[in-house]
Amino acid sequence: MSGHSKWSTIKHKKAALDAKRGKAWSKLARAITMAAKNGGNPDDNPRLRLAIDKAKGGNMPKDTIEKAVKKGTGELEGENYEEVLYEGYAFGGVAVMCMAVTDNRNRTSAEIKKIFERAGGNLGSTNCVAFQFHQKGVIIILADKASEDQVMEIALEAGADDVNSSAEVHEITSDPDAFETVKNALTDAGIEVENADLSMVADNEITLDLTAARKVMRLVDALEEHDDADSVYSNSNIPDDVMSELAKDS
Repeated sequence: MSGHSKWSTIKHKKAALDAKRGKAWSKLARAITMAAKNGGNPDDNPRLRLAIDKAKGGNMPKDTIEKAVKKGTGELEGENYEEVLYEGYAFGGVAVMCMAVTDNRNRTSAEIKKIFERAGGNLGSTNCVAFQFHQKGVIIILADKASEDQVMEIALEAGADDVNSSAEVHEITSDPDAFETVKNALTDAGIEVENADLSMVADNEITLDLTAARKVMRLVDALEEHDDADSVYSNSNIPDDVMSELAKDS
């Protein structure tokens, strides 16, 4: 199971008590605006539908969501955002990708480069690590919300590729085209979904010990905290016992 997915879930649970809601809403709004550039009707735009679902999950007000959509479709004036993918390496050669949404590419590039360097990593060239990743639907369910057998039966029947379970969570992966079908099948069965997103999943992962995990997650966390960062992916695999120690640190 992806160590980053488990770590994100730990932070996701804590985020409910986080006072940084304004910053989170800003990122969610930009994601909606970028998605709406391909069409403002969520029924015809899966990316927009997903962005709106995530915003609703973050308790973003309806009028804020609507304004973000209109900025994307050009009905309201807004900043000229673009998506930029940054690729590089963390400690131990762990591959890291950061998708940013920015209105100033030069500023963001300089800041992302500095984050890599401060965390003991280095920013690389285009496609230096991206070839190791493929887009997948990733659905996270807390282990106490359903049994492994129940999740596996429903998810696989709905078209999921795989289900991996730990003491903390069930992680379901699927082809992007099957993502919504799998998610709806789980929710229709009364299973609460903790997190659901289209993610970049590595073909091969690097298993980390506690020392390496702390260094890698230092970089990942710093990237995720950046105002322009939309999503961060790595090919790290963090065992459950190491994850428990990381959770204590936080």
